[in-house]
Amino acid sequence: MDPQTITPQNADEIIVYKAIVYSYLFWIVGALYIVAPVIAWILFCRLLVKKISYQPAHTISLTHYVWLFGMWVMLMALIVGHLEQGLGIAKLIKSSIGWAKGWALLAIFPVVACLDIRPQIIYRACCQVCKHTVLLLPIFVLAWMIRLPSTLYVSPLSIIGGPGPEFFSLSLYEIDPGSGIPRWRLFTPWAPALGMLGNLYFIFALQESSSQWKRWGVFGSLLMVLMSQSRLALICYLALFGYFSMLQFVRSPILYFILCPVILATGFVGESILNKISMSIAAVKSARADSTRVRQALADIAVERWWNEAVLFGHGIVERGPHMVEYMPIGSHHTWYGLLFVKGLVGAIALAVPMLVTFIVLMINIFTRPLAKVGMAILMLLMLYTFGENLEILAYLFWPGLIILGKSLIADHDAMPAEAGKEYISKR
Repeated sequence: MDPQTITPQNADEIIVYKAIVYSYLFWIVGALYIVAPVIAWILFCRLLVKKISYQPAHTISLTHYVWLFGMWVMLMALIVGHLEQGLGIAKLIKSSIGWAKGWALLAIFPVVACLDIRPQIIYRACCQVCKHTVLLLPIFVLAWMIRLPSTLYVSPLSIIGGPGPEFFSLSLYEIDPGSGIPRWRLFTPWAPALGMLGNLYFIFALQESSSQWKRWGVFGSLLMVLMSQSRLALICYLALFGYFSMLQFVRSPILYFILCPVILATGFVGESILNKISMSIAAVKSARADSTRVRQALADIAVERWWNEAVLFGHGIVERGPHMVEYMPIGSHHTWYGLLFVKGLVGAIALAVPMLVTFIVLMINIFTRPLAKVGMAILMLLMLYTFGENLEILAYLFWPGLIILGKSLIADHDAMPAEAGKEYISKR
């Protein structure tokens, strides 16, 4: 029996909690891609109303404004890029809507953290999604074993528009073309995105106060990482495990007594260790050689065309790649290359500066504010995945992490408004 029952206590928490807990339901009807932008702008409007009417809410920090300004610059780069490339008003409107559903979320969700939304609500909701994943696993495995169609249908809601049909499809499994073995993406558009979400839920599971829900969260998140068969997801999972393990002993002298002989020994076998690391990296890349080749080719094309054709503001829109990259969009599978190609140097700086400022702020507070440790883990996750995914395309999935990241940037997050300064965890 769960010793602690955590339930939403206001409209903002209800919106966030149900949007997370019903992830699989939204996926079945094909609405998951739509839900995040809708609730983002709803919560943002609610925050503005509270600020205008002087209702209780946390203070928006300078770092929040840095994120807002950075994503506004991203929109300006988009507009200038369209005008420079002569893409027309219709494509400009379409791309601006895409910005509102993508890059804008990276600023809006951290800012709406200033609303009365407890982190515990998000932790518990994500652990429930992990539990749903564990319980539904036999269905997904059975679908592969009896050779059901890998994709059952594409939701009619795809008419609204999005990056592709995979964002609205109900996929039971998929077969890796390189190895021929099954992998799963569940309610995400592709398997590596599931690995990213598994890592995010792992961060949240470690913060869960209930041991029962923590077990569900850790097991379910690890299952997501393994089902995705993503190399980056596994590396990130190990990195997060090491990060949280290190934080427990970072202020203990025992750690430094242990590290001194380890560092000394490393000096004698350093060359051998570097060779082992190089061999491990090569093994990881060769594990899915075709994918590595395509990713590298996409990166090379993006950088070459950015440098020679549109340095400052980019090409404005995503373009389809040639046959050698299996017609995948140029700059995909990498946030920075994608930004350089589509929004140029201005767009890349518009993301780099908020991330750098956030890192500095969290590093200053990491030992004085517990939530800063969680925020740093989320920032580390996002930074790692900028080298393997386009963040703005997947923002509709990892938005709970953006809210927690925003919470970690609030200086007065422990000083709740008068109406919200209650403890909402009731004992059974």
